[in-house]
Amino acid sequence: MATHTVLVLNDPAAAHMKVLDRLPAGTRVVISDRAADFSGVAAEADVLIVGAVPRALAEEVWPMAPNVKWVHSLAAGLDTVLFPELIASPVPLTNSRGVFAHSLAEFAISGMLWFAKELNRMRRQQAEGRWEKFSVMELRGAKLGVVGHGAIGRATAALAVAFGMEVCGLGRVHTREELEEVLTQSDFLVIGAPLTPQTRGMVGETELRMMKRSAVLINLGRGPVVVEEALIRALNDGTIRGAVLDVFDVEPLPAGHPFWGMDNVLLSPHCSDNTATWLDDAMDLVLDNFNRYAAGQPLRNVTTKELGY
Repeated sequence: MATHTVLVLNDPAAAHMKVLDRLPAGTRVVISDRAADFSGVAAEADVLIVGAVPRALAEEVWPMAPNVKWVHSLAAGLDTVLFPELIASPVPLTNSRGVFAHSLAEFAISGMLWFAKELNRMRRQQAEGRWEKFSVMELRGAKLGVVGHGAIGRATAALAVAFGMEVCGLGRVHTREELEEVLTQSDFLVIGAPLTPQTRGMVGETELRMMKRSAVLINLGRGPVVVEEALIRALNDGTIRGAVLDVFDVEPLPAGHPFWGMDNVLLSPHCSDNTATWLDDAMDLVLDNFNRYAAGQPLRNVTTKELGY
């Protein structure tokens, strides 16, 4: 009989699933993106790992596995994993918080440099064969505001400090006055907050109009934290200078969406953390946490399900 039975909700053909071969001998692992494939073993499962699948699949499998004692999300954000029954249960939920923070921080810095050094203008003039000098901005001395001072925010702040930037950050608990102070003072505003009922629409038209006209908004957390229609208007009418976006309300970004054609938007198709090892790094955390779980030790990255992070 298997010592542990692990259900993995993911495409079984995905290359990073091979990492699970390193689980201890005697561990039974069943990987599928179809609920029917778990019917024969789900009742014995004590571990549930949720990968790149719709939340509906996790909801369907959950009642099939009444003996699960630990759930892990391969994503850092929990908005695509949490459902009422999981929130209400005493089963701990862990996530990949921090695994992707450094690559996202590098993307944030690259976005700041894109605007500070007018790289888009340089490329345009190069394509036109036009020699026309212009002034650029230094990051040194510029003010970076961080909304959501979790792993992504801290990693971005550390790189910004190395550039000589001034950093002010907001944690997940803050006052309206503190938010407004960050909005009004920042030359660059990085949003790394998770999507929760409290953060949905946190930055809308009112907040955007508080920002400097020269400011750049950088969203690395979840698209709906920023009111997309308000951001489009702000970018069109010059309320703010530009935006660097890795996340959106609807993904993939639909054809014909205004962001595609905006010269003052640097757009990543939600892949700014897709390094050569990003999924393997996430799986390494799974292995470490499994060893902790099997040994009865505290798990890493235990989330507060009721709060959504």
